[in-house]
Amino acid sequence: MPAKTVAVPASRRANRIAVAAFFFIQGFVFASWASRIPDIQQRLQLNEAALGSVLFALPLGLMVSLPLSGWLVARFGSRKMVALAAPLYLFVLPLIGLVQQTWQLVAILFLFGMSGNLVNLANNTQAVGVEALYRRSIMSSLHGLWSLAGFSAAALGTYFISLTITPFWHFCVSGAIGILLLLVFYSYALPKDVQHEDQPLFAWPDGNLLLLGLIGFCSMMCEGTMFDWSGIYFSKAVQAPRELTTLGYVAFMGTMAGGRFAGDWLVSRLGTKRLIQLNGLLIATGLLISVAFPYVITATLGFLLVGMGVSTIVPLVYSTAGKSKTMSAGVALAAVSSTSFLGFLLGPPLIGYIAEISNLRWSFGLVAILGIITTVLITRVKVPKE
Repeated sequence: MPAKTVAVPASRRANRIAVAAFFFIQGFVFASWASRIPDIQQRLQLNEAALGSVLFALPLGLMVSLPLSGWLVARFGSRKMVALAAPLYLFVLPLIGLVQQTWQLVAILFLFGMSGNLVNLANNTQAVGVEALYRRSIMSSLHGLWSLAGFSAAALGTYFISLTITPFWHFCVSGAIGILLLLVFYSYALPKDVQHEDQPLFAWPDGNLLLLGLIGFCSMMCEGTMFDWSGIYFSKAVQAPRELTTLGYVAFMGTMAGGRFAGDWLVSRLGTKRLIQLNGLLIATGLLISVAFPYVITATLGFLLVGMGVSTIVPLVYSTAGKSKTMSAGVALAAVSSTSFLGFLLGPPLIGYIAEISNLRWSFGLVAILGIITTVLITRVKVPKE
């Protein structure tokens, strides 16, 4: 049955707009970095295996910070953590554009991952609180702003590449946009989180949260592959012209954004389980098309399907985890993220190693299996009544 519409005070709408702006900032920053990975790879003269090893640094920083980040959000509140983490995240981005040696990139990506994780947990905790005020699903549309930002940043990156603007100045522009949005919308952030209380530094997830984390793992491994390797896939496997190397990434981000904006409507009609099952099939189909037919048009079509597939998995996983009865929203999200983000930890480097041994098409083909695994795992998850 369609979800009943509930009247929401204007102040709550302001909270929702603010959280949407925070998601936009986070997505814009990350996609700005992702759109210039091929340039940085070329500057440092890294092969696929070396790039895969370097990319470990970002999710490693992310994983190291997870227990502390969850505790900080639960202890001090997500509003304060947005104020702390977002400026740091925006400051680190331009530093990536200054790297001249591999060790410098590793160190900065580690810090980028740590600050990005704190932003991620704070944003999603804010989103859980706003969703509770609305008493209906809005998480997917909030994540849609993240994807819209990624689409916008990828398009801007394509434009800057065509003008031969260096990654450093590109990242400075992206950082300035983020700071401006933060200054405008921060005062409207939700002041108090759901289940705001002291929590232990680390809490082991229960069985249901662990399953949600495994589903998140599969989805985020696919996302990590697309973020970090789509430009290189179009450059080397598809052999697209230089000005079209970001086409696959833009296509992926575009349908991921569209799918997330439609996700709240879809989940009210299909339910969480059926929607995630459909998403898993789309991921597998899209990747297999891209692998079997490595041409600009067919690969772009495949990436469009993958974007649709991953669009609502993480929002639905986070929304379900945030309703946990066993721990606060912040710590529950951290527990699920600690499993989910292993996809970011293992995905991009694994793609590099497999590509070095065989080729990128084989590595993308193996990632397609994760879509099928997602479809199977969701059948075992207990989802609250929608």
